[in-house]
Amino acid sequence: MNSVPALRVERRLAQRYREHLEAQGVWQPRYRVQRCSDGMVALPLVPNCLPELDLRTLQLTVSPGSPISLVYIQTPTLSKRERVMSENDKLVKTLRELLVSRGERWSEELREDIPHSWQRHGDLVLVGEGCFSRLVWESMGTELWQAVAHGLGCSRLAQIGRVSSDEFRTPVVTMLLGEDSIVTHVDNRIRYEFDVTKCMFSSGNITEKLRIASFDCTGETVVDLYAGIGYFTLPYLVHAGAAHVHACEWSPHALSALKRNLELNGVSERCTVHEGDSRRLPLCDLADRVNLGLIPSSREGWPVACRLLKQNTGGVLHLHQNVSSSGPPAGPTPFAPLTGRPGGEPGAGAGSAPPQGTGDTQRDVWKGWAEDTAAVVARLLSDISGRPWRTSVQHIEHVKSYAPHIHHLVLDLECRPL
Repeated sequence: MNSVPALRVERRLAQRYREHLEAQGVWQPRYRVQRCSDGMVALPLVPNCLPELDLRTLQLTVSPGSPISLVYIQTPTLSKRERVMSENDKLVKTLRELLVSRGERWSEELREDIPHSWQRHGDLVLVGEGCFSRLVWESMGTELWQAVAHGLGCSRLAQIGRVSSDEFRTPVVTMLLGEDSIVTHVDNRIRYEFDVTKCMFSSGNITEKLRIASFDCTGETVVDLYAGIGYFTLPYLVHAGAAHVHACEWSPHALSALKRNLELNGVSERCTVHEGDSRRLPLCDLADRVNLGLIPSSREGWPVACRLLKQNTGGVLHLHQNVSSSGPPAGPTPFAPLTGRPGGEPGAGAGSAPPQGTGDTQRDVWKGWAEDTAAVVARLLSDISGRPWRTSVQHIEHVKSYAPHIHHLVLDLECRPL
């Protein structure tokens, strides 16, 4: 694969530069952004646009004074969409050959009956429900799953259905090929090991894990109220530099994986695992930061989180919520920061421009949710401590679209005693 030209910019400004490059038709979506070890990133560019690219004008337009340069990515990586499209074509070819060898005919209806997306965990691929429902597949047995595995380049195959209604949200997963359901997944140099038939893993949360990894939590005590297998606990410890994390989890399968993952990543000495219902956590007045990574709502954990914050200095709450809106679906662009007044009232920053692709109606819904949440948390803190608190909306992050017009958001809420 030939090298690809790229614009080298600071990581914190990557989204801003990317939006500008896209608007100018210079952005190359075929390849992934390359992260550098020095806090910079390389944004792939369309080669034939280089003669017209004025770096000086670009810098002055986007972020005057920020360091930028033109580089070449020697080993470019295809974007997720490009990789999935290529793998899908290979899967179609493999299954078509299988059908022909068995005297069957290929049709476009069958193309719609095979997976169009999947999760990959090492050598195991997890496909969703609703595929391979046609009668033609039923008689093929293991031969079908071997062909699918060949087409997707894996050795184990499993299918996930709807999450069970038990209190642990256990996934309903059926192994189609292979018996061992233990997998290893690596994100941002963090190793997660878990059983796909017993533990959930949301690939859609990768942007939030990367965002946490970019935090500077040096010297901080963090509480993760819904730790799972360590989705957010590990980024706080491995990359953000938290001094200590208290990780709370009640699923026995997730607890087992969490403890294993802490050991695998060499951070178990800086983490205390609390087993059981986080609402009954016997801790208070110790946290600089509390992570509430539970959807559809983390609201039941708000009183606990308020009790956990340091009462003399306060801290930051990261509140996850599925928020419904009537506007068009939003992209992954983070929402513009907002500023709040004491008691969670909106401040002057509430008029900030919305991110590209976010409609006014949707923006207003997100803003209203953030302000309401800030006000509720301010009252909880006041009731717990017996004195007023100021809650300021620092940021609203769009993690992913959960369903039509329902979005997984994270509110960064700064809480300080007055």
